[in-house]
Amino acid sequence: MQNQSRIVVENIAPQINHGTVDIKRVVDEIVNVTADVLVDGHDVLQANLLFKHEKDNEWSEIRMTPSSNDEYLASFQTSKQGYYSYKIEGWVDYALNWQHGLGRKIDDSQHVSSELLEGAELLVPMLEKVSSEDKNYLLHLIFIFKNNETYSEAVKEAVSKRLTSIFKKHPEKILIETSPEYKVYVDRLKARFSTWYEFFPRSASEQEGRHGTFNDCHRLLPRVAKMGFDTLYFPPVHPIGEVNRKGKNNTTVAQDGDVGSTWGIGSKHGGHKDLHPELGSLEDFKNLVAKAKELGIEVAMDYALQAAPDHPWVKEHPDWFKWRPDGTVQYAENPPKKYQDILPIYWESKDFKNLWKECLDTLLYWIDCGINVFRVDNPHTKPYFFWGWIIAEVKKQHPDVLFLAEAFTRPKIMQQLAKQGYTQSYTYFTWRDSKHELIEYMNELTKTEQKEYMRPNFWPNTPDINPFHLQGAPESKYLQRYALAATLSSNIGIYGPVFEQMISDPIPGKEEYYMSEKFQLCNYDWFKENKVTTLISKINHIRKEHESYQQTNNIQFLETGNDQIIAFYKWNDTRTNETITVISLDAYNSQSGSIQLPLQALKINHGQKIEVEDLVTKNCYNWYNEWNYVELHATLPFHIFKINK
Repeated sequence: MQNQSRIVVENIAPQINHGTVDIKRVVDEIVNVTADVLVDGHDVLQANLLFKHEKDNEWSEIRMTPSSNDEYLASFQTSKQGYYSYKIEGWVDYALNWQHGLGRKIDDSQHVSSELLEGAELLVPMLEKVSSEDKNYLLHLIFIFKNNETYSEAVKEAVSKRLTSIFKKHPEKILIETSPEYKVYVDRLKARFSTWYEFFPRSASEQEGRHGTFNDCHRLLPRVAKMGFDTLYFPPVHPIGEVNRKGKNNTTVAQDGDVGSTWGIGSKHGGHKDLHPELGSLEDFKNLVAKAKELGIEVAMDYALQAAPDHPWVKEHPDWFKWRPDGTVQYAENPPKKYQDILPIYWESKDFKNLWKECLDTLLYWIDCGINVFRVDNPHTKPYFFWGWIIAEVKKQHPDVLFLAEAFTRPKIMQQLAKQGYTQSYTYFTWRDSKHELIEYMNELTKTEQKEYMRPNFWPNTPDINPFHLQGAPESKYLQRYALAATLSSNIGIYGPVFEQMISDPIPGKEEYYMSEKFQLCNYDWFKENKVTTLISKINHIRKEHESYQQTNNIQFLETGNDQIIAFYKWNDTRTNETITVISLDAYNSQSGSIQLPLQALKINHGQKIEVEDLVTKNCYNWYNEWNYVELHATLPFHIFKINK
């Protein structure tokens, strides 16, 4: 027989997969919790949200507020990194129930002396819980509730706000029902707000044709910082295989001097715990990481779990690879792409425990070298539960470490990687170009349960992807794409200097770069400046100064009356920073339209003046109406407005 209970607590949100997947937040972020809490009959019901950090001994309580249709809501703020737990409890509050019923009878002019005696009995157990001042007050109430000569005073005090406050502060929880616990994992702020810049260190040399080094990268750090990037991501910096090495343009036969693909990891010079000898020593690498940190930049490493045919693992741990009857290992494939220079790891190996341990040891090795951010190559080709395990193991020792999943694959696979603990995720933004596509995708990311566990990172381009809409595109298209990425998503990245220098020659018919840097050294005029570099810098600094752009989920799209203009309102949690972004999607022509202000969200009335300041041009405008005219030109295809009420 079930224990007696009258309370139902259900439909708790947020929760993912019935609580088996943790939701995510960053420090000082808010968790808004709702739940359906029901009781039979007409008794007064109360509910609490309870929460605590993993290092706290006691639960904190917040009284939930009823909204509608038996839904209750409350919020708590995360103040520390690590795990928080939260749960809901509901109970019939007999004290408040008594006070509510008494009030209705008094309003009906009924005599309530008997009810006052019941109230006196309810107050007795509370005497040991309250402060000395409240105790004296309750003793006085017990006296007047029992004394007919003080009936008028008793009736007045019985329904007083002071007594209500005491009841709520010191509830007696009868037949309480408590939900299961749910978890929140809290990261540092960089998990939610980061600005990535990717380049190949081997192309950092000032001299054309000479292999770049870590020391060459030092002169580029101030440029990266000046442009407003806080994360410098390097493709793999390990020794590159010599067996089946790729040549320029992904040819299968390397010529003398061909440097190969950085993702073909491992050679006679070492494997995943080693550095390419031409890049420099471990001391050089550590010095670069330290210098970047002085400029506010974290170096992110590529974590690619695969091996070149001459990787030391192949001989030392043959069981980590699946051998065919002819004594070879099938190279990696992702049809139509072929990676003859890469051997996939055999994750079903009987020696998987040692394989997993070595993968973890590799991460810990580089963390000890000063790395706290990893971009993970093709995580969707490895077991999901491996990622859940290894990320959790790293986080136990190093909670500051962040993982970006590079997985351009099916939606549910990308979502599963986020559920397994990935901090950030690559997205489909790279291909979303029309207004309809952008709004639909943003609503999917920010209005569904994905917002609770998947943090998107918007990249307009990558070394692997030269999207068709950037191939041969005018300058305005690059400005448009960066503005979209940087204002829609709080996590963004570009592959440079290819992006800002608008280098886009493709392999005909493919979204790939001709003479791709993946397979060769490139020489750039690193300090070349143009409108793209100038506006990237300006946008990045706007993002740093305005909290509304430091999150992704607080967004509302606005009507514009023009399919070539997209506009959206963003805000921080306290609504102390509110912005409106307007971007033309036409890279060739001027576009105009009228922006419909979100009057209700802004808490202003029609006709009430608001000032909008364009944070790029510094021009200010007074808007008085719900609809306001804007015009955008290809030379500057966006407005970033700060709202000053």
